[in-house]
Amino acid sequence: MTIYDLGRYTRPVTASSATAQQAFDTGLLWLYGYNHEAAAKAFQEAAAEDPGCGAALWGFAYAIGPNYNKPWEFFDAEERTSSLMQAHKAIEDAKALRSKLTTVENDLIDALADRYPTDPEIDDFGPWNDAFSDAMRQVYARHPDDLDVTTIFAEALMNRTPWQLWDLKAGGPMEGASTLEAQAALERAFDADPAAWDHPGLLHMYIHLMEMSPTPEKALRHGDRLTDLVPDSGHLIHMATHIDLLCGDYHNVVVRNRRAAEIDRKYEDAEGAQNFYTVYRVHNVHFEAYGAMFLGQPDVALAAANRLNEMLPDEVVRFMPELFESFAGKKIHVMVRFGMWEDILNEPFPEDPALYRYTTAAMFQARAIAHANLGRHKEAAQERALAVAAREAIPEDWMVFNNTAEDVLRVGEAMMDGEIAFKSGRIAEGLDHLRASVERDDNLLYDEPWGWMQPARHALGALLMEAQKYDEAEAVYRADLGLDGTLSRPCQHPRNVWSLHGLHECLVRRGAHTEARHLKQPLDQATARATVPILASCNCRSKSRVA
Repeated sequence: MTIYDLGRYTRPVTASSATAQQAFDTGLLWLYGYNHEAAAKAFQEAAAEDPGCGAALWGFAYAIGPNYNKPWEFFDAEERTSSLMQAHKAIEDAKALRSKLTTVENDLIDALADRYPTDPEIDDFGPWNDAFSDAMRQVYARHPDDLDVTTIFAEALMNRTPWQLWDLKAGGPMEGASTLEAQAALERAFDADPAAWDHPGLLHMYIHLMEMSPTPEKALRHGDRLTDLVPDSGHLIHMATHIDLLCGDYHNVVVRNRRAAEIDRKYEDAEGAQNFYTVYRVHNVHFEAYGAMFLGQPDVALAAANRLNEMLPDEVVRFMPELFESFAGKKIHVMVRFGMWEDILNEPFPEDPALYRYTTAAMFQARAIAHANLGRHKEAAQERALAVAAREAIPEDWMVFNNTAEDVLRVGEAMMDGEIAFKSGRIAEGLDHLRASVERDDNLLYDEPWGWMQPARHALGALLMEAQKYDEAEAVYRADLGLDGTLSRPCQHPRNVWSLHGLHECLVRRGAHTEARHLKQPLDQATARATVPILASCNCRSKSRVA
């Protein structure tokens, strides 16, 4: 009996007892909530209760394979070998039950066999991902109204090119991706069957499909529906905020992720933190900090960043340092966002810099920026050298989720160099460095939250204002707010208080009073939620003003 409330969704399968059916449903719901370890455990329980439950064997084999957030490249050699061996065994056992199973169960089992190679040493799993999506296309053609089949088919298509479904700059599907086919299957289900709006898997897949698209708002209703559908799945409660963020609803980003994080404490208490689901648990708290930064709420952002560090003691970071460690460095980004210069200099370094590599490099960058803004130019140059050395020492496989730590820190390095030069009086050089930071920021791989937590445009715009380059600053703020169509949708930050303030000041300065009045209402609304005065788009600006 599960201790979790996973809602009411059920898929009746061939099972000899209600206990086996319930365990299968639990596994399926954890699967749709991307807690694959819990899903595999539940499917094993279903198979132990009823060895004739072929669907449970299918579910176990599915759960231990790759997924949208954990492709084969994230498996180490031992895990890959073990997963392939166990998956083949479960699939063969399921096939042996063929005469007792339904047609759709057999079809799903047969299709899954195409997903797994026999040789764990192969370098390219792409052909196997393609083969599985081809097999699922046939299953979908035979069972187009089965919502679970639609979900698995869409996920198979998306897993061919995870996080590369859309070409951000071109604004269309990525070449070679199956984006439009997955979109057509999912939207057909939502249009044709009201039950699709109660299906956690379909809703989850649609949010992931549309978040990188030019029109993420198409998934707003889906996110709203998913939020309350599976009460004890923190990841599904969180998922709507991928869309909320892109649509400028930063309040929902904070509230929903805080709720998701509280829900996930139940799983942490029961199962501990040394598991892959920890990525999702810390993701919620990271998201809360990110949303609070856009709201101008340092108290909320810092509390979330401190909670991140509580969730990641050394023993947890060591479980998967190349992925977990960067979360420990989020606090320093919050402190830069809110101009906490002296606090940055008083912040202690991690005791184990060899483990906390990204965090150490980020802290040196922040210290250089702090010294520059405090007029301590010699100290800023010294910290800059330490920041570069720390960044160069980070292993190539150290990640800030989808991006390498190297690529993310290079955004910060250009920002650091820009502020050091600008504050030293080298205005043109400083602005050039900041323009380079913006370019690097825009070219990061898609992530939510974005790999670099403070948009580089906020620093560039602020120092352009200080340099009295108001026309360029206005263009920077319009782009950041998504008002001129120059940026891909994920690089836009609609209605954020920082750029609203900057743009409003630009409009007032050039006498565009009608547009300034139109902008004043959303600015006032955004400012009302901020818990600190908003005086500039970045605290690096010395000459700031209330809009």
